[in-house]
Amino acid sequence: MSELKVEQQKSLATFTSWLVGGPAEHYCAPESLGQLQQAMVLAHKNKWPISLLGGGTNALVSDQGVPGLVIHTHKLNRVEVSQTPESVLIEAECGTPKTEILKHFLKLRLAPATFFAGLPGDVAGGVVMNAGVGHKVSPKEFCEVVHSFDVFSVTKSKEADVATGTGTASDSGPGVVCHTYAKGDVQWSYRKSEGWQPGVIAKVRLTWPNQPDDGVLKAVREGNKRRKETQPLSEPSCGSVFKNPDGDHAGRLIEACGLKGYRVGGAQVSEKHANFVVNKGQATASEIDAVIQHVQETVLEQMQVHLTNEVVYLGTWPS
Repeated sequence: MSELKVEQQKSLATFTSWLVGGPAEHYCAPESLGQLQQAMVLAHKNKWPISLLGGGTNALVSDQGVPGLVIHTHKLNRVEVSQTPESVLIEAECGTPKTEILKHFLKLRLAPATFFAGLPGDVAGGVVMNAGVGHKVSPKEFCEVVHSFDVFSVTKSKEADVATGTGTASDSGPGVVCHTYAKGDVQWSYRKSEGWQPGVIAKVRLTWPNQPDDGVLKAVREGNKRRKETQPLSEPSCGSVFKNPDGDHAGRLIEACGLKGYRVGGAQVSEKHANFVVNKGQATASEIDAVIQHVQETVLEQMQVHLTNEVVYLGTWPS
């Protein structure tokens, strides 16, 4: 296994869909699950906090940067597909884009292709936030297609050698242990999964009945057309910023408050879809955050509804 490369003061802006943010104090992009283990052990030994960056679609990186070690998982994207007459199993490394999963389900003409069409980010992120869509499709949430997933965590026990086959644990130093969680081991809720933390999701297995449907291709095309018509896909954004409150839609509430087009510097509430904040050019992370906070405050004041943010904030932010 090749040695993990670690860089200092690495700019992160181009790795995020908003194209904003400062540098990582320490940065690595593991090319194998073995290197991911190396990164976790390195951070543990140096007492560096770990921040995970995947597809960068729901991350807002501080202008001041991110202390500790940023592990960028985008090179961990190997996929294996197996099938029986009854079911299909897709095994994907954590950094695999959801668009890649879409291709496999689409090739097999299976219903999850409609769900994955337009979902940003990677498969690990899909598990973490139980990613879902607002329109009526089946499946509708990530938990419906999850079979199981592997989680790496640092340990000082020799069990790391047994659990992973590649661990480095000994009496004198830390190693990595792998624990597999079945779908039923996890508590799933709206945009959240619990019961597997702490740790880093390394590999995800997705499954679906092997029941091809010739209507899947048409449904994906219609979904892509709908997104193009209703979402600002040509401008940098993170996708939906806020979770939909029970029985309503965040975009409707924001628009009803007259906030479409609200702007701070280069950051703006999209005039096409109010639940998107777009970078109109040269926006900063602080400006995007200012727009998000203003939207939350305004909707709470006018509609008495607290909008919950889906965005993950990385780095140093004012308290």
